[in-house]
Amino acid sequence: MPSEALRTAHPELDAHYCGPLLRIESHIIRCHRQIEAWFRAQWLKHPAPFYASVDLRNAGFKLAPVDTNLFPAGFNNLNHIFDPVMVQAIQAAVEHSCPEAKDILIIPERHTRNLFYLESLAALVAFVEMAGFGVRIGSLEPITEPVNFDLPSGRTLTQHPICRVGKRIEVDGFSPCTILLNNDLSGGRLEILDDLEQTVIPPIELGWWKRSKFEHFSIYQDLTRELCATIDLDPWYLSPLMRDCGHIDFLKREGETCLQSQVQELLAEIQAKYDEHQIKEKPFVVIKADAGTYGMGVMTAQSADDVTQLNRKQRTRMSASKEGLGIDRVLIQEGVHSFEKVSIHQDDDRYVAEPVIYMVDHFVVGGFYRVHTEKGVNESLNSPGAAFVPLPFNEACSLPSPDSSPDSERNRLYVYGVVARLALLAAAYEYQMIREADAATEQMAGDVA
Repeated sequence: MPSEALRTAHPELDAHYCGPLLRIESHIIRCHRQIEAWFRAQWLKHPAPFYASVDLRNAGFKLAPVDTNLFPAGFNNLNHIFDPVMVQAIQAAVEHSCPEAKDILIIPERHTRNLFYLESLAALVAFVEMAGFGVRIGSLEPITEPVNFDLPSGRTLTQHPICRVGKRIEVDGFSPCTILLNNDLSGGRLEILDDLEQTVIPPIELGWWKRSKFEHFSIYQDLTRELCATIDLDPWYLSPLMRDCGHIDFLKREGETCLQSQVQELLAEIQAKYDEHQIKEKPFVVIKADAGTYGMGVMTAQSADDVTQLNRKQRTRMSASKEGLGIDRVLIQEGVHSFEKVSIHQDDDRYVAEPVIYMVDHFVVGGFYRVHTEKGVNESLNSPGAAFVPLPFNEACSLPSPDSSPDSERNRLYVYGVVARLALLAAAYEYQMIREADAATEQMAGDVA
């Protein structure tokens, strides 16, 4: 997995599924005015999180998100053609959180020696600096003096020890009004971030210690149904079906019966949709940890028996996620084939790819293709050995070109952006629901006291 993106390459879609995709894209492009009006009304009521990345899968007959990360890495893999859009979006996002901000303190992940992550962090710093802000990087590691990193890209990165002073976090007297969190809090809530007078963006409540993928995609399904009712489109084209099974323990085989039955029911539901749309592919589901990132705690299944025939090694792999945390709940999600392929070498070989779309505030600011030379169309690509190819689009845009072909670069990116923004909006709803639930809990505690 390279620290920098590979050369830009143009994707190809399996010719068998170009027709269905063109129909979906054409419909979305024709309805772009209704779509943009709907989004504008939504953003007024539900402000977007500071940033996000959304993993999409393009099966031709279906284009859907499969993961939404609200503390994204991978900024070093973006196409530089989008840099001006990125800078303007950062300026707008910071103004929404702290209008008088001049400086920003970034709190990163604990991957102190992970060069791939550090390259992403260095790229993020460069973007924030280009937006006109002073930047320092604070470290959650127990360091006592600044640590410098000379990166393969030629960039130099410095992480500083942080300290809590009253209700502020400082780095050598550097104490800005805004803290940009680039740590998804998979390891749990951090006490040092509690009860600050500084603005933390995204808020800590959007960390994986609090979020649920099932809840996120439940909201996403509701929003997709609402938008698709507005434009008369089957929401299944843009939304993965799913199931939830409550508590599960793979090592103790607790919850296995429920998991088996839910997988069987979901596969039957997917097959019914395939029959409705004359799709000949074999359905599959993805079983993934309900919280967390980095492609850990993920497996696929094409039958209910697949979940009862796991060996000890497979059960162990499904029992722990990032930072070694145990998995006690999973999301059972409709698997979406990835029929897009991208070339990453000088030869003509093309490999399975999935687009990852980046947003700051509610603006699409770029993305890349995640490519894997050893994975198939129904496998997770977010695994060791993945490579990254910048989106090949030659112009940064947020609106379609109705006079161009539906599968033109500009229009393809617009359609990707519609789906990604739906996922971002679902995260905005998530945050509101979390805040309302926390307020209700505090009210109940006050009433008891």
